[in-house]
Amino acid sequence: MLTEYITAVQEGRELTRPEVARVVSLLADAAQPVEDKASFLACLAAKGETTAEIAAFAEELRGLSIRLPWDASEAAGEVLDVCGTGGDRLDTFNISTTVALVCAAAGVTVAKHGNRAVTSKSGSADVLEALGIPVDLAPDEAARSLREHRFVFLFAPRFHPAFRNIAPARALCAQRGQRTLFNFLGPLLNPARPTAQLVGVPRPALVEPMARTLQQLGVRRAMVVSGSVPGGGYLDELSTLGDNAVAEFYQDRGFSTSTWSARPFPLLPATLEDLKGGDSRDNAVLLAGLLRGDDAGPRRDAVLLNAGAALFVAGVARSIMEGWERAADVLASGAAWRLVESLRTRRP
Repeated sequence: MLTEYITAVQEGRELTRPEVARVVSLLADAAQPVEDKASFLACLAAKGETTAEIAAFAEELRGLSIRLPWDASEAAGEVLDVCGTGGDRLDTFNISTTVALVCAAAGVTVAKHGNRAVTSKSGSADVLEALGIPVDLAPDEAARSLREHRFVFLFAPRFHPAFRNIAPARALCAQRGQRTLFNFLGPLLNPARPTAQLVGVPRPALVEPMARTLQQLGVRRAMVVSGSVPGGGYLDELSTLGDNAVAEFYQDRGFSTSTWSARPFPLLPATLEDLKGGDSRDNAVLLAGLLRGDDAGPRRDAVLLNAGAALFVAGVARSIMEGWERAADVLASGAAWRLVESLRTRRP
C-alpha cells in the first residue's frame, strides 16, 4: 500500500530504486485510492524530490511507455524538445510551444512532448489543437511526421497508458494548488528520446537538479532555466523581464550554472501583463500572429529569447544571440507559419 511510502517521505527519507519501482506500480494501479496517490505525491513534493528519485521515477515510467517506431539517429542533427514543466501559475501564452514550431521551421528536428492544461488555462495540446494541428497521433503517424516535417507533437496520454490511472491524483493535487513530481517528469519521458532539451522550471532551486537528472538519463545537450519577473515570481521559461537562473551541459563544454539577464538583447519595454495568455482559442490567435510575423511586440521578444537558447542547445547556433537572429529570420520569412499549414494537412 502507498501508506508506508507516504510515511517514509514524511520522515524525510530518500526512496531507493526498488521502492520507486514499487511506488510506480501502485500509482499505475487502478485499485489504489486516488486520495492515497495524491497524498503520496504531495508529501514527496513537500520533502523535495532528489535527483536520484526523479531519475528513478523517469526510468520506471519509461519502461511502461509505448516506444516510438523511430530513432534519433534518423535525424540529421540533434533531436530537440522544448518544454516548460508548468507550475508557475503566471498564465503566460504558450511560449515553449511557439518556440518548438520556430525551431522546426529553422531546420531542427523537434519532438514536442506534452499534454492538455493541468496548471494553466491552455496546455500545449490545447493550443496546437486550436491551431488545427492534430495532437493525438498514433506512434507510426508520429514517426512519419518527424520524417516528413521535422516536427511532431507527442501527446503524453497516448504514449503513457499508465498515466490514465495517475491523472486523477495529479488533477486533485492541481485543484489544491499542489505541484507534484509529474511537473518534473513530463520533459523526462519523451518517447522520441530527444538528445537536446531546453526545459523551464518554476523555481531557481530546481534548475540544477533537473539538469543533473537530464544528464543522468543520457541527454547530450541541455539547458534548464527559471526566469524571474517583477514582484517575485518565476517563469518556467527564460524571462525578458528579469534575471534567469540557468544550468546547462554539453558534450564539449561540461556542466555549468549561471545567472544572467536578457538586457543585452534588443528588448522592447514590457511587463508581465504583456506576456499573459488566455484559453486555447485566445492563445491560438496569439501564436498565429507571432508565427505569421505580424506580432512585433514583447511576446515576440520572449519567443526570440527562448528560441535563441533552444537553437543554441540544438547546436545550430553558436550563441543565444545568433539563435535569436536566426529565429527572427524564420518569423520574418513566414517559414514558421508555412510549417503550421503543412502540419494542418495531417489528421490522426
